[in-house]
Amino acid sequence: MSTPARPATRPGFAETLTALERAQKPGHGVPAYTRWVNRRVARYFAAAAVAMGITPNGVTAISAVCSAAGIITLLLAPPTALTALAVALLFALGYGLDSADGQVARVTGASSPAGEWLDHVVDSIRVPCIHLAALVGFIRYPQHFSLTGAADGFPSGWSLWWLPMAFTVLTAGHFMSQILAEQLRNNRKTAAPSTGGTMRSFINLHMDAGTLCWIFIVWGFGPLFVVVYALLSPRTPQPCCSQCAASTLLSQPQPHPPSRSHYASI
Repeated sequence: MSTPARPATRPGFAETLTALERAQKPGHGVPAYTRWVNRRVARYFAAAAVAMGITPNGVTAISAVCSAAGIITLLLAPPTALTALAVALLFALGYGLDSADGQVARVTGASSPAGEWLDHVVDSIRVPCIHLAALVGFIRYPQHFSLTGAADGFPSGWSLWWLPMAFTVLTAGHFMSQILAEQLRNNRKTAAPSTGGTMRSFINLHMDAGTLCWIFIVWGFGPLFVVVYALLSPRTPQPCCSQCAASTLLSQPQPHPPSRSHYASI
């Protein structure tokens, strides 16, 4: 008489965390916050998600909700220090979960084209919406962001509004260039260009998505936020990952099958 098969047990938190730590990619050239902070935090989120039975798509959805909550708070709440803290935490939480969904997919083998599509869609919407929410704040509270404290002071009007508008356009263009470069590499079976080492991680910190999240901690201090925001170079294409990649991906041979895309690579 045969005994019924036992249902597969779900991996525990500690077991999953150990597996993720062993499988973690080195991250050469990845911006510093993403490489040493966000990925580490995401491993804990991913291990918790696996232990609770949350799917990669579920983690993506929670990430989107956190980011949306931060954007709504930015749109509706006055620009106080408390608002700034809440917005920065929500954005950072959303970004951490955005890295966790790929780790859940990798450790559970549950990645799928639908999940990859969802992850890319959320990513393509998230950052432009953050910049547009900043634009709304600039328009609603001009005196808060003016150096003189007056609605018609400096900066105000178009001298301030062009920043988030430009960042929105550049962010959208950069995202599409990444998608196109990835597809061209996969279709032509060419290797990705070198991403550099530890020093490159710190050099790229200014365009780290985590940096964008945390600069909102000074949203309550208007002129300071404007200065920090203006110094923030948006995530525009760099030579090593766009223009140079366009020629590199057409010439370099691929020594092994193309790696998985962003959804399972964080």
